[in-house]
Amino acid sequence: MISLSERYSSPMEDPKFEPGEIIFHKKYGYRGVIVSFDLLCKAPDSWYQSNQTQPDRNQPWYHILVDGNHQVTYVAQSNLVYDQLKKPVVHSMLNLFFFGHDESENKYLRNTVPFDPGNPPDSPPNSSPPDFTPPPPPNQ
Repeated sequence: MISLSERYSSPMEDPKFEPGEIIFHKKYGYRGVIVSFDLLCKAPDSWYQSNQTQPDRNQPWYHILVDGNHQVTYVAQSNLVYDQLKKPVVHSMLNLFFFGHDESENKYLRNTVPFDPGNPPDSPPNSSPPDFTPPPPPNQ
């Protein structure tokens, strides 16, 4: 017999990606690096409804530093796949949250600076950019 709590609880999907992993957005075609995640969408309904699409809120959602610009996005797991390019990500906030890059795993190494989407830090605490900072993209 199924109890009411089992019948009406939504299944919780496990996060597929971890902070530091480089991903590709299937719908919008951009690359990025995961900074943090929520087990389900924590954005307000007004933000969620204002988007062009509304993926299921009951799945992991990720805060992503977008490669090649200054954007940070909040993306549902169903829109992400692992990046296949195996190239570094270029983002102005990369050094705030990561202290190195593991080339064999193609993964950035996360530090302990918390990601607060309502109050992102402006610069790393008492640090200069580490040696792993990738070069800017070539002029086209």
